[in-house]
Amino acid sequence: MSHDVHPVDQRLPTGQLAALGLQHVLVMYAGAVAVPLIVGRALKLSPEQVAALISADLFCCGIVTLIQSLGVTQWFGIRLPVMMGVTFASVTPMVAMAGNTPGVAGAQLIFGAIIGAGIVSIALAPVVSRMLRFFPPVVTGTIIAVIGISLMRIGINWIFGNPFGPTAPSIVNPDHARWLAEVGSMANAAVAPAAGASAPLASVVPALPKGLSLVGSVPNPKYAPLAGIGVAAVVLVAILLIAKFAKGFVSNISVLLGIIVGGVVASLLGMMSFDKVAKANWFELVLPFQFGMPVFDPVLILTMTMVMIVVMIESTGMFLALGEMTERKVDQAALARGLRTDGLGTLIGGIFNTFPYTSFSQNVGLVGVTGVRSRFVCVAGGLILVVLGLLPKMAALVESLPTVVLGGAGLVMFGMVAATGIRILAAVDFKTNRHNLFIVAVTIGMGMIPLIAPNFKQWMPHGLHPLIESGILLASLSAVLLNLYFNGAGADDSAAVQAAKLSQAH
Repeated sequence: MSHDVHPVDQRLPTGQLAALGLQHVLVMYAGAVAVPLIVGRALKLSPEQVAALISADLFCCGIVTLIQSLGVTQWFGIRLPVMMGVTFASVTPMVAMAGNTPGVAGAQLIFGAIIGAGIVSIALAPVVSRMLRFFPPVVTGTIIAVIGISLMRIGINWIFGNPFGPTAPSIVNPDHARWLAEVGSMANAAVAPAAGASAPLASVVPALPKGLSLVGSVPNPKYAPLAGIGVAAVVLVAILLIAKFAKGFVSNISVLLGIIVGGVVASLLGMMSFDKVAKANWFELVLPFQFGMPVFDPVLILTMTMVMIVVMIESTGMFLALGEMTERKVDQAALARGLRTDGLGTLIGGIFNTFPYTSFSQNVGLVGVTGVRSRFVCVAGGLILVVLGLLPKMAALVESLPTVVLGGAGLVMFGMVAATGIRILAAVDFKTNRHNLFIVAVTIGMGMIPLIAPNFKQWMPHGLHPLIESGILLASLSAVLLNLYFNGAGADDSAAVQAAKLSQAH
């Protein structure tokens, strides 16, 4: 009887589910906690309030993952191995809202906009799902390849450090900073000269222009330290060795074992601190409306709804990628259930003081690496996230892992997503239909724009920014429109899900 069960619906032994679920959680954890950290700081909330945001986020990640993977009624849940997390597409508008209205009042506006957008998204999901016929293999293959390439930036930054902030490649020369401070004090003296001064200094040192700052010119020791690169390399080598020589279940948790090896090495090198673990509470309930009742502003709801439409188009690509990896057909009804859950997750997020939710692309790569297609693995991951949300001490322990440890695993997983896209494209007809070459060529170029030139939009209207700052969205629009231009839109929906049937050979 078990032979009749599709791999997606297989229930693995509890121990295996726990280990595989933890592997998914570790992969998504850094991304999951990043948004509440960014928005909490932008709102100028207290450290205790930011911690509450993180706990609420992990709790809701778990709840929405359970809904998406298990399925709830005929309306919600795509029933594929999907991990849900806060979408980064929502960060820019939320930070803008926080800048205009900081504090608890700003949080109430943000959560009101999220709840409103969640309700609208639930209503819009069936409309977006009807676009499935615009996603034939040439479109899905290209989008999935761009998703993998875009994610590579995250994995590489995990290893070396972010190009901005404390880990930027260069820092300001301390001597230059000291000189500028001295000149600044002389300029201030020129505005208000000391009593008895022979002559005002204004003619010698003019006032410093507003916003003047120095550019980093000294290599930053926190960027790409050799110890960090070494730890990431250890993780990568461990994963590759386990994948080649281990069998069965041990091979399937190669990423988890690689991360554990990296964590041990990092701890021995003194790169892990357990201070936050010691200070964190053992248990804390996540309650709705902890920042007071949300405020519903129609303009902010419209802004967040636009973000959710972007998220749903991105999710369509993710779901089709998972359909290909798991060999489970993603039809219009399944897509509608998945997208409706994006909206429901966002509604739940607004109620529980957290943010808009989407399927996490990082975890799609993990399905490709392990070959484990059971959705119950992500159900286990969802349960672990709920526990982490209720047990701050456990959450702090996972958070203490250095990002360099995740970086080595990221190269494997994100590359696997790109490889899936290439595998789909391998079955596309490029010989008799040369137009497909144009679709792939231009779409990859469009998807690279935000990666290579992130400031390309600086002179464009700010209202457009959320719609064009995602390379995945630009690639999706480009591929769909070019396919319509060159190949037209097939009336038969079945042609749109061929990506889940092509390239069966692994």
